[in-house]
Amino acid sequence: MTPFIKKKDIKNSWYLVNGENLIVGRLAAYISTVLRGKNKSQYNPNQDNGDFVIVTNIDKIKFTGKKNKNKKYYKHTGHPGGIKSTSPLKMRENKKSQEILKFAVKRMLPGGPLAKKQLSKLKMYYGDKHPHDSQNPIEINFSKLNKKNFIKN
Repeated sequence: MTPFIKKKDIKNSWYLVNGENLIVGRLAAYISTVLRGKNKSQYNPNQDNGDFVIVTNIDKIKFTGKKNKNKKYYKHTGHPGGIKSTSPLKMRENKKSQEILKFAVKRMLPGGPLAKKQLSKLKMYYGDKHPHDSQNPIEINFSKLNKKNFIKN
């Protein structure tokens, strides 16, 4: 018989990741795993037992290759001929570096209300400072997990 964890028994941890020189796709894959709770032994796909993730230095994340210029994000206004596109380079110029990582993580989560709730556990900040010191986040050195996770300058 499969044991189901009750909502009152779920313990959420807080993790801190420094995003400086990290690759967007690899970071987003790791974050989406933690937000869903797949890194825990009591993972259940229809429950929100994921953890909180704090990402600092969000403006210093990187793409590999020419994705910074060539990658396109599309949205449609709903009107005929209303397709709009932007690139990560334009988003950085408009000070929307948070949206780059948020799009990547959001598209790795399943659709629906549960994914929206899980995405709200992602906290992103420019620079090293964040207001979540009282939660005692566990710092994860993501660049040490795999040599392909970061770009050397």
